[in-house]
Amino acid sequence: MTQDPAKAAKARALVASLLFVEAGVVLAIAAWLIVLTFTTDSFEFLPLLGVLLFALLGGGGLLLCGLFYKSGKYYGRAPAVLANLIALGVVSYQIEAHLWFVAIPLAALAGTTLISVLRAIPTDS
Repeated sequence: MTQDPAKAAKARALVASLLFVEAGVVLAIAAWLIVLTFTTDSFEFLPLLGVLLFALLGGGGLLLCGLFYKSGKYYGRAPAVLANLIALGVVSYQIEAHLWFVAIPLAALAGTTLISVLRAIPTDS
């Protein structure tokens, strides 16, 4: 299946932008956790370290996926799909906790990114 190169480039740019937004959100959450750590009376170091490492690795991974898409490569496709499927799973927990203000935007961003990633078809080269 061949695709118009200009259309493929626009699709890759959209996916890269969405992945950069997701990476920014994840890294902002990591920064918020660091600030929260310094403003609390007590905290557990190892759970915090685990969450921070996961957030930094996840944000960095999403940034790499976005950079790959931006450069015209599709190496980041599988990790981007996996990350967004995980985010949709997180949405179900947010809904159960009645945190609609978190669940709705997260579902919209993850769903849009997932559909965009799956629709961006590599060009024949």
